[in-house]
Amino acid sequence: MNIIIAILIFGIIIIVHELGHFLIAKKNGIQVDEFCVGLGPTLIGKQIGDTFYSIKLFPFGGACMMGEDEDRPEQNAFNNKSVWARMAVIFGGPLFNFILAFLFSLIVVGMSGADIPEIHSVEKGSPAALAGLKAGDFMTRVDGHKIHNYREFSYYMYLDYEQGKIPLTIERNGVEKNLSVTPVYNQSRQQYLIGITWSGYQKAGPLKTVEYSIREVGLQIKLTVKSVKMLVTRQLGMKDLSGPVGIVKTVGDQYNEAANYGFRVVFLTMLNWIILISANLGVMNLLPLPALDGGRLLFLIFEAIFRKPVPRNLEAAVHTLGLLMLMALMVFVMYQDIAKIFL
Repeated sequence: MNIIIAILIFGIIIIVHELGHFLIAKKNGIQVDEFCVGLGPTLIGKQIGDTFYSIKLFPFGGACMMGEDEDRPEQNAFNNKSVWARMAVIFGGPLFNFILAFLFSLIVVGMSGADIPEIHSVEKGSPAALAGLKAGDFMTRVDGHKIHNYREFSYYMYLDYEQGKIPLTIERNGVEKNLSVTPVYNQSRQQYLIGITWSGYQKAGPLKTVEYSIREVGLQIKLTVKSVKMLVTRQLGMKDLSGPVGIVKTVGDQYNEAANYGFRVVFLTMLNWIILISANLGVMNLLPLPALDGGRLLFLIFEAIFRKPVPRNLEAAVHTLGLLMLMALMVFVMYQDIAKIFL
């Protein structure tokens, strides 16, 4: 059951991504050769207008085929439309992933509330107490960076903290106050702590729900960009990468754990995974790498600047090479995920 749910989550996210390409292509009068749900051999399909709609054998995502690498004489062919229309179509996939993440964030925040960065309690004699922090304080800045979610502080401690004092700005009784706190290393938990507890998720009104849903998507985007940066700067290694197999296992494990607490917890846990993966997919697809949407956008940006398209055969060759490299990386990551499970 947990594997089926994980596959469904991936399927929903990828179909929404392809739907973004499809709807914006149709809006711009671009011919879509085929829109399919799933991959592999066609089970059923029907031609409607100039598009073949189909359901494939394997329930993994889908595809929107527009002949991006082909030169065609038809006026409604992808490459005969304006560069701005093509850019909108390519950007549509990631955009719909962000929209999906936002819509599900509305549900999650509406049901469970927002993780407002309010301090619930301060441990006696802790670094927080010595710095002057008190229960009821709201953290507004950490190390000069404005925060709106308690998790932003937690992620800072986990990903960015490098020893020494942390400048904090807190709001107390409507007045902002600047403090600094020096975390201590907790051996049992193997992390630096300052000795505070969080107030927990707090119910928000309609406007705050919308605000914190937007902030939730923004937080996931920021974390994804941070992870990419850490990979590029070698703060993370290849061993830290995880692909579909690893994610399916993790989602399955989370499902099994959440199932002990009832349907509501399972529902919210799975929605949180959709938000995380959908925002992550949106960002990763926008990276300026061949075969990804970001790579295609890069070629279109060059065309918009120089008012001349890159030769189609050169662009196709670059994307083909990028696709082969991406597939090689996926095979490596899949092997690594399987090895982690069985070795």
